[in-house]
Amino acid sequence: MRAVTFAGGQVSVEDRPEPAAGPRELLVRVRAAGLNGADMMQVRGLYPAPPGVPADIPGLELAGEVVALGERVTRFRPGDRVMSLVGGGAQAELAVVDERVAMPVPASLGWVAAGGLPETFITAHDALVSQCALRGGERLLVTGAAGGVGTAAVQIGVALGARVVASVRDPALRPAVADLGATAVDPSEVGAHGPFDLVLELVGGVSLAANLRTLATGGRMAVIGVGAGGHVELDLLALMSRRARVMGSMLRSRSVEEKALAAGRVEAELLPWVEAGRVRVVVEVSYDLEHAPEAYARFQEGSKLGKIVLTVNAAATGS
Repeated sequence: MRAVTFAGGQVSVEDRPEPAAGPRELLVRVRAAGLNGADMMQVRGLYPAPPGVPADIPGLELAGEVVALGERVTRFRPGDRVMSLVGGGAQAELAVVDERVAMPVPASLGWVAAGGLPETFITAHDALVSQCALRGGERLLVTGAAGGVGTAAVQIGVALGARVVASVRDPALRPAVADLGATAVDPSEVGAHGPFDLVLELVGGVSLAANLRTLATGGRMAVIGVGAGGHVELDLLALMSRRARVMGSMLRSRSVEEKALAAGRVEAELLPWVEAGRVRVVVEVSYDLEHAPEAYARFQEGSKLGKIVLTVNAAATGS
């Protein structure tokens, strides 16, 4: 099979052996697979794949058709359209998926959107809803809001009835983020729109330190991205005076059972919103798998709105 691979920080597309489904796994013919910041880190050698998944084939999310089943699979059948988180190996013609984490693809969702949904929407939903219990009427700040997780988080916050402020560095992207229902502002203007009950921190570095001061009394901050740096100087007095909480969250390192719980909540609570058109997967551009190096280069350029997605023979079955 053809697969995205990397060595020495360089991305290429090579032939690799086809995987086989384990007892509780689905073998999926991949139609689309999203790119994420974790893939960029893995290519640079900063985010190794967990045990049991391909070490040199990146990709944390995919959508495609089931082609074979492990002997203990009970939920899906060959031909079913599924999308899922995986520990790695999504950016290939074939991949294996644990059936407990897989979700059905809504009939209204094309392959490109489905391939960009699992990682971003499960990450955003888990942080906002499961970890931080965002409620209607609360004021939410999403930093780095133009990216895949950011656009997902903005829409989830709006759908829950929160008042959403979106921090977007590139002024050209702010109108599109505002169209999702948020007040889109430059990062330097965030303080004027607070205080915030919840800050979803997708940038890290100096952004975290600055936004800590925008928290309301009893506010909370969820750190799920560190593109601007993973080390900060924290003002503990600001934290104490606000009786605030700062927490971190990561999906890839969780057990299959934990990922299954997060995916199950998204399937039950979020996919009906997708079907109803209340939320959507925002896609900047898609590339054929064979053009993966160009896709990675575009991701690294930044200033993108939403997802970059790789497609694999998607035209044969509708994109």
